Amino acid sequence: MSKAKFLTGASRRSMLQQFGAAAIGISFAGGLSACNRGGGGRTVNFYNWDTYIGPTTLDDFREATGANVNMSLFATNDELFARLRAGNPGYDVIVPSNEFVTRMSQAQMIQELDRSLIPNFDNLAPEFQDAPFDPGRRYSVPYTWLTLGIGYRKSAMPAGFVPDSWRYLFDSPQFTQRIAVLSESADLIRLCAKYKGISLNAIPDATLTEIEQMLIRQKPHIKAFHEDDGQDLLVAGEIDLVLEYCGDMAQVIAEYGDADYGWVIPREGTLINQDCLCIPTGAPNAADAHAFINYLLDAEAGQKIAEEIQYPTPNGAARELMPDSYKNNPVIFPTAEIMAASEYGAFEGDERSRLYEEIFTRISAA
Repeated sequence: MSKAKFLTGASRRSMLQQFGAAAIGISFAGGLSACNRGGGGRTVNFYNWDTYIGPTTLDDFREATGANVNMSLFATNDELFARLRAGNPGYDVIVPSNEFVTRMSQAQMIQELDRSLIPNFDNLAPEFQDAPFDPGRRYSVPYTWLTLGIGYRKSAMPAGFVPDSWRYLFDSPQFTQRIAVLSESADLIRLCAKYKGISLNAIPDATLTEIEQMLIRQKPHIKAFHEDDGQDLLVAGEIDLVLEYCGDMAQVIAEYGDADYGWVIPREGTLINQDCLCIPTGAPNAADAHAFINYLLDAEAGQKIAEEIQYPTPNGAARELMPDSYKNNPVIFPTAEIMAASEYGAFEGDERSRLYEEIFTRISAA
């Protein structure tokens, strides 16, 4: 989800290099770009992770419907939430992860969807048509799902070594100043709980204290707390291990091959996320927002998105159109054993979310 510069294609989480900002109305300031301020036709204001879209998706939608898409970018769920906390500044469609869907629905920051306007919902694989974080899919439809793991440079590892434990990022000096970890507070803390052998939900307070102390001890060995541009640091040779999302590392391996780039989900298990399409409360263009969501769930549109961003798609119709090199890619789709050891994160209340943010702030300041 952030600012990949190394590919001609995408990164989760750069389109500017391919088309230019003016062509698709991208704003990097976290706000709405000037191209939407002067009128001039129907516009969907889309708040998305960086380059988390197909190369022609926005143009294709405009050709199909006559509506433009003005896409602004955020780097973390915390940033997304903070941007909308005081009210919707004009967005029509946003892409929060699963626990933030719960958090934002409880805070009345997103509105119920009119499923009659989203007939392509039926393209979703059955297992994604409901969700414990949004029962009945009242507020969200899934856009992608993903896992977190360790991307690494094989030439920097001891012979035959695979860094298959979170310890190498969170609790070891072995790769000092050659590692980078995500700055998203809840994800980081939950993965530390996984490393400690417990559920990443309902983490005891005593364990949270241990995690904070562990990461403060580890901080001198960490090169960067990155905002999802860790794969860039890896490709640039600045680090050798990175906590990243599966799709970002799938892109690296697709671009550069697997001779020197590897990916592993640690044996302790990992965090699974869904990134979802939602309409924030007060969306100025709700009808076109529904039309845009419906378009993103189209089989062929979903295929183009998945081909570009290399994240697992929940769109069963789109997946059927994908080649076996995608369907059978272990970087994109983990084994059943890994999935069994992994969990979705659950929203546990605003107080707990603020606590995670406070813990990360203390770690950053240490």
